[in-house]
Amino acid sequence: MQKSFLWRSWVQSERLGLAWLVLMSLAMAPVAAQTLQQVNVAAVQLRAVGSGFEMDGVVQPVKQSTVSAQASGRLVTLAVKAGDPVRAGQLLATIDDRETQAGVQRSRAQAAQAQAELRNAQANFDRTRELLAQGFVSKAAMDTADAQLKSAQAGRDQASAGEKQSGLSQGFTRVTAPFDAFVLQTVSEVGDLAFPGKPLLTLYAPLPLRAVVQVPVSRSVQVQGSAAVEVQVSTADGSLQWVRPSQTSHLPTADAVSQTIEWRLELPASASKGLLPGQQVRVRFAAGQSQRLLMPASAVLRRGELTAVYVVSGQGFALKAIRLGADHGAQGVEVLAGLSVADRVALDPVRAGLAGAQAVGGAAK
Repeated sequence: MQKSFLWRSWVQSERLGLAWLVLMSLAMAPVAAQTLQQVNVAAVQLRAVGSGFEMDGVVQPVKQSTVSAQASGRLVTLAVKAGDPVRAGQLLATIDDRETQAGVQRSRAQAAQAQAELRNAQANFDRTRELLAQGFVSKAAMDTADAQLKSAQAGRDQASAGEKQSGLSQGFTRVTAPFDAFVLQTVSEVGDLAFPGKPLLTLYAPLPLRAVVQVPVSRSVQVQGSAAVEVQVSTADGSLQWVRPSQTSHLPTADAVSQTIEWRLELPASASKGLLPGQQVRVRFAAGQSQRLLMPASAVLRRGELTAVYVVSGQGFALKAIRLGADHGAQGVEVLAGLSVADRVALDPVRAGLAGAQAVGGAAK
């Protein structure tokens, strides 16, 4: 009996608590409904915005070089790796120079032989000239001595040129940096066979840098008429800013496959800090001001493939499908179709879709 009494008491208390919760909910429902009915709206307006378009660009070094071999032989040493800084004239790699050393020795011997022959021809010429003056030799002998002297002089010049050429070939076995740079990548490894024209490594100068963007041919006229070209870069504090390139140029031909024209935008040194070759940046081509129909971006409602807004209609809201254009940041998003200047849109589309929602504010400025 006692257990049955306790059970009935507990059930009654639970029912009283549930009833109290239901009453409190019904009491608060009008307040919640009244709060949800108030939805701020904004007027769709025509505003002057910068016309143009943005594209993705890639950062490239202005000065970049692929260092190739100029001599044949095995690659003996590679003194640098990707990412290393190098100075102009610094040794980068060496190629087996045993063959070129033999060529240097051979050319030196030929030069010494030619010099000895020249001295002999000079002495013979001097003697023949003295004998001709004394009448002991004929004029034909003098002509022969003169020809031998000139031949010896030509042989000396040829041997000297060969010696210089062998010296250059010997120097080509030591690959040096052409300018102050960073090593971008190494193409060959120690032990590879090098020959004239084979790439060994790639260098790039850290400054100056440029942004390269591929502009479609269909927009080339619009780009050439742009009032300003800007590149978005990062500042020291991590924020983004738009800067104008110090020099702008483009290639005179279009790519046959992609149908694009390459534009090169050289960046000032102050804006190049923190940028790396291969990094992606935004490039903006501005072409003056134009009137566009704008509304706040917060009013846009996206559900799957549907893009719509709640427009003030009578005492409530009506859902309208729209087509959007470019986003102009704080000025708003561009409306291409679906709205007019006279429309007012709900800034909170979720609340505007509730039953009984009413518009507040939104007078056109």
